Amino acid sequence: MTSTTATPPVARRKQGKPRTKSKLGWNLIGLVVFATVGFPVYWMLNTAFKPAKDAIDPSPHFFPRTFTLDNFRRALEISDFWGPVGRSMIVSLVVVSIGIVVGMLAALAISRFAFRGRKVVIVGILAVQMIPLVAMIIPVFLLLNDLGQYDKLTGLIITYLTFILPFTVWTLRGFIVNIPKELEEAAQVDGCTPTGAFLRVVFPLLAPGMVATSVYGFIQAWNEYLYALMLMSQQNQTATVWLGNFTTKNGTEFAPMMAGSTMMAIPIVVLFLIVQRKMAAGLTAGAVKG
Repeated sequence: MTSTTATPPVARRKQGKPRTKSKLGWNLIGLVVFATVGFPVYWMLNTAFKPAKDAIDPSPHFFPRTFTLDNFRRALEISDFWGPVGRSMIVSLVVVSIGIVVGMLAALAISRFAFRGRKVVIVGILAVQMIPLVAMIIPVFLLLNDLGQYDKLTGLIITYLTFILPFTVWTLRGFIVNIPKELEEAAQVDGCTPTGAFLRVVFPLLAPGMVATSVYGFIQAWNEYLYALMLMSQQNQTATVWLGNFTTKNGTEFAPMMAGSTMMAIPIVVLFLIVQRKMAAGLTAGAVKG
């Protein structure tokens, strides 16, 4: 008859101490990262709600002593606000809509079909993402000018698609690769056509990845500044270029600028609140295979 000896309570506590310390260390690192990333956002809100004279105080306060909405009124009065915001919204939504449809079809072709030049296409997609955007500003300007698309929203949409589509294709490819091909084959055995198998099996599983990719594309198009500044006139400026109106020959109005930045961030925050569950699922779904 054999007897087993239980681990003494003291030994169990000693075994648990390193794991507790390690967990505490990772939590502290997470808090430091959160504070580092979140502090600029906090300072933007802090400056937006404080009086304009406090925003340029050489001895700033981490907590506002008085709250005011005058900066938001000033931001709305300094120049047209809703026009640039509307144009940015139109451009971002159209870019995301076209990019997600074309990107999904391209990613499906690359991940599911074998064709000549497939590896060249994949390498080309990666190569395009390595080119700095500032290096293409002059060729893009000359090309759009020749096509009659300078200072037009359609020209800006086409330009944004050139650097959002490669990322969309590459990201969606990772999501599609994670979906077993056997599921489509089983659906076709049950009587589905290839298109029906994709719509009924692959597409629902791909939805979280499409949401995550769409959010990234929307943010990139919404926050883009350089091309919007170079390709659009003052009358057709987007929201990011609109923030430049706070810098005048008399100096920069920091408090109204932060108020305008806060209003610009509202659509992004609302979008995240709507799709946060799908966003979290999509970010983890494509992180295994590539």
